[in-house]
Amino acid sequence: MKQMNAFFYLFLFLSVGASIGLQAQEIDKQDVFVDDNGVMRWGHNMEEVKGFGVNYSAPFAHGFRTAKKLGIDLKEAIDKDVYHFSRLDFDLYRIHVWDTEISDAEGNLLENEHLELFDYLLKQLKDRNINYVITPIAYWGNGWPEPDEETPGFSHRYGKDNSLTDPDAIKAQENYLAEFLEHVNPHTGVAYKDEPNLIAIEISNEPHHRGTPEEVTTFVKKMVDALRSTGTKKPIFYNVSHSVHLADAYFAAGIQGGTFQWYPTGLGFQKELEGNLLPNVNEYKIPFDEVIKKNSGAKLVYEFDAADVNKSYIYPSMARSFREAGIQIATHFAYDPTYMAHANTEYNTHYMNLAYTPAKALALMISGKVFHKIPMNQDYDTYPQNLTFEDFEISYEQDLAIFNSEEEFIYTNSNTHSPKNISQLNKIAGTGNSEVVKYEGNGAYFLDKLENGVWRLEVMPDAILVDNPFGRNNLDKTVAVINWHKWMMSLVLPDLGENFTIRSLNPGNNFKPEIKGNSFAIEPGTYLLTRKNVQTAYTGKEKWRHINLNEFYAPETTVTKTYVLHEPVKEIMVGEKSLEINAQIVSNDKVEKAEVWLQNGNSYHSIELKHKQAYTYSALIPEDLLQPGFLKYRIIVSTRLGTFTYPGNLSGSPGDWDYYDKGSYTTRIVREKTPLYLFNAAEDHEHVVGKWQRGNKLVPGLLPGQAEYQVKVEQLFVKDEENLNALPVYDYSFRYNFSEKIKVREGEISQNQHLVLKGRSLTGKSKKIQVAVVDKHGAAFGKIIELAPEEKDYIINIKDLQPVKTVSLPRPYPTFLSYYFEHENRNDLNMEVAEALQISIGPGLEEPELQVSQEIGITSLRLEK
Repeated sequence: MKQMNAFFYLFLFLSVGASIGLQAQEIDKQDVFVDDNGVMRWGHNMEEVKGFGVNYSAPFAHGFRTAKKLGIDLKEAIDKDVYHFSRLDFDLYRIHVWDTEISDAEGNLLENEHLELFDYLLKQLKDRNINYVITPIAYWGNGWPEPDEETPGFSHRYGKDNSLTDPDAIKAQENYLAEFLEHVNPHTGVAYKDEPNLIAIEISNEPHHRGTPEEVTTFVKKMVDALRSTGTKKPIFYNVSHSVHLADAYFAAGIQGGTFQWYPTGLGFQKELEGNLLPNVNEYKIPFDEVIKKNSGAKLVYEFDAADVNKSYIYPSMARSFREAGIQIATHFAYDPTYMAHANTEYNTHYMNLAYTPAKALALMISGKVFHKIPMNQDYDTYPQNLTFEDFEISYEQDLAIFNSEEEFIYTNSNTHSPKNISQLNKIAGTGNSEVVKYEGNGAYFLDKLENGVWRLEVMPDAILVDNPFGRNNLDKTVAVINWHKWMMSLVLPDLGENFTIRSLNPGNNFKPEIKGNSFAIEPGTYLLTRKNVQTAYTGKEKWRHINLNEFYAPETTVTKTYVLHEPVKEIMVGEKSLEINAQIVSNDKVEKAEVWLQNGNSYHSIELKHKQAYTYSALIPEDLLQPGFLKYRIIVSTRLGTFTYPGNLSGSPGDWDYYDKGSYTTRIVREKTPLYLFNAAEDHEHVVGKWQRGNKLVPGLLPGQAEYQVKVEQLFVKDEENLNALPVYDYSFRYNFSEKIKVREGEISQNQHLVLKGRSLTGKSKKIQVAVVDKHGAAFGKIIELAPEEKDYIINIKDLQPVKTVSLPRPYPTFLSYYFEHENRNDLNMEVAEALQISIGPGLEEPELQVSQEIGITSLRLEK
C-alpha cells in the first residue's frame, strides 16, 4: 500500500510539474502589455517585445482560389512556406483577415474552409515559435486582382465607408470581433483571446474616417469594448496613419498603440524603378509622434515594402529607420505563396519569396536582425552617413546588405567583406561569393553550426527572372523560373577545415558530393558536414531550434525552354576599342553553341558568345565593326533540341531561307561630338516618375521622330484628406533616371560644361521651372529657368547649378512623410556621379502663380561642351 502511494505521489508530482511547465510557457507569452512609456513588454521578464516577419494570405481570397485552380494542397503549401519563414528567422506574422469570407452580414463567424486553413496556418506558425498580429477586419472585397465574388460578410453588404458609420454595420462588427476572439482553434484547442502567440490585435485594416473626433472615438471605443468583452487583456492597436489629424480621437477610445505602414517608392509603377532609392528611406518621421507619446502608445508596422524594386539593398535601411522612430515590430507586405510566385499575380507591385527572390528574402532576414539588435529611438545620422550602423552595412552600388556580427554573417550579394570573427561563426546565409563561401549558383544557401566540427548546409536552386514581375501578370505569364543545377562550392571555415565529409539529409536526396580540399559540387538540398575525424551523434532526423535537420523545400525545375535575357547598350561613340555584349542564357538542355549574329549596313558577322560563369555568356565586338550607324544583331543559341534565335525565341537561324522574323537588338553608334541626351521624351517618357496627372501625355513634336512630354497640373497643392493639418507644399516634380542610358558614355560626362533643355510653356505665358540633376547619393543641384511659349533650347552652365531640395520620388506613402529629402551636400555637382533629371514646378513662383494651373512641355535634355 505504501509502495502504491509512493508511485501515486510520484505520478502526481510529475504530472503537476509538467502542467506547471506548460502553463509557464503559456504565461510567458500571455503577459504582453504596454507600459507607461508606450513600450510593449513581456510580462514575465519585462523585456521589450521585438518581432519581424511578413504578411501571407494563402488561406484567403486570390491565394486560396489560385491554389484551387492549380490543384495545390493548401496545407502542404502552408507547411513549406512556413518552413521558409523559419529559415529566414522570422518570428512574427501579420494578416488582415478577409472578414467578408468568414462572416455573415450580421457579423456571425462562419466555420468554413477559409477559417479552418487560417487556424491550420496559425498552428504551424506557433510550432515554429512565430508570434502573430492579427487584424480581424479587412473591409476589402475578396477579389483583387480579380473581380470581387459574392461573399456573405458584413463588409460586402455595407462597404468600408458605411461600415464606419451605419449602426447595423457597427453592430455586426461588434458581434464579429467578439466571436472572432472567442473562436477556438481546433488545431491548438486554444481560443484566439487566450493564444499566447497572438501578441497584439489591430482592429481593422486602414479605416478612412471622415467624421468628427467625437464620432470617431465613439466608433473605435465600441470596437475596443467588443474585444474586451471576451476578457482578453492583449494590447489593442488602431491604424493612426490614416486620417492622422484624428490621432487624439483614436487614443481617447482606449487603444494601446498605433499601427503604421510604409511604401517609400509608391505603388504600381508597372516596371522596375531605377536609381538609388536610399534617400527615400532615410527616416520615418512621424509628425504627430507627441500625440502617441502623450497617450503612452506603442507603435507597430503592419505593412511595408519598397514596391517595384527588385533589389536587396533597401530593406535593412527601412528597418533602421523604423527603429529610429521607436517602432518595435514590423511585417513586410507581402510574401508570395511559393505555388504562385512564378507568376506574381497576387500583388504585382510587390514580389517576395525565398525561392524566387532569394537576395530580397535575405534582405528581410537581415532586417529582422536590425529589429532585434539595434535599440529603439537611436539616431544613426543622415544618408549617406547612415550606411554603416552597428553590425550592418548597405551599398546601393553593389546591391548589397550585410549583417556581420561575432557569430553571424549574412549577406544579399557577392562581397569581399571579412567575417568579424570567423572562428566564432555559427550562422552563414547568403547568395553569391564571399570570403567564407564561393558558390556559382544564384540561389540562397544557409550554413548552421550544430556543434564543433558539425554544420548543416542548405542550398536552394537557382532563380532566374525572365519577365517584368511588376507589370500586368496572370498565371499563364511566367515572370521567373527555377533551375536545379549542380554547381561548385568552396567553404573557408576553420571549424570544418578540409576533406570534411558531406552527407545528404533531406528525403529523396541521394547526391553524394566528392570533396577536394574545401571544394565540392553540390545540388539543392540539405546536408550534414562533419570535420575530418570528428564523431557526431546527429543523424539528421533531429529537431534543431525551430526546424528539423532533414527538412527541405524548393520548387522543382520549371525551365521548359531556352531563355535569352539581354538588354542592348543603347548608344556608344565611334572609336570604342570594343563593345562587350553579355547575355544570360538559361535552357532546359545543354547549350552547345551561342553566337552573336551581326548586321552593320550590308555586312554580316558571327561572333561566339563564350561562357563566363553560371548563366552568363559574353562576346567582344571588335572596333572595326563599330562604325557609325545602327549596329543590329541577334543572338543564336543551339542545343540538342534545336537552334533558336532571339529576340523572338523563334526556331531556326537568320541564315535559313525561311526565317521570317526581322526583330533584332540595336545599338546606336554615334560620331564624336554627338550630343549626349540625358532625356529624350520620345524614348523615355514611360520611365518618368511623378504623381499621376490626368493631363500628362506624350504628343508628337515638330520634327519627325521628336515628341514632347506635356505636364498639366490643375493645382500645385491639394488638401490631403488623410492629413488635414499638413503644411501646404506647392510643388509638382517629376524625375527620369538616366544612369543606364549613359553607362557606356560615362567617360564623356566630365568633358561637357552645359545642359541644354528643349522645352516650352503651354499656357501662352512664360513659366518658371527648376531644372535639377540628382547624383547617386540623392543630392540635387538645380537652377530656375523661365520657359517661353515657343519651343527653344535653354543653355544652363553646369557650374551654375546650386544645391536644391531633392523631392522624394516616387512619392512615399503614407503622405505625412516628408516630401523632400534634405541632403547635406553643399559642394559643387560632380556630373560623373549624376544619375537623374528632376524638373520641378513651384520653386521661384510668386504667390498668385502658385494658385493657378501649370502647363509645360519638355522635349529633351542633353549635354554639350
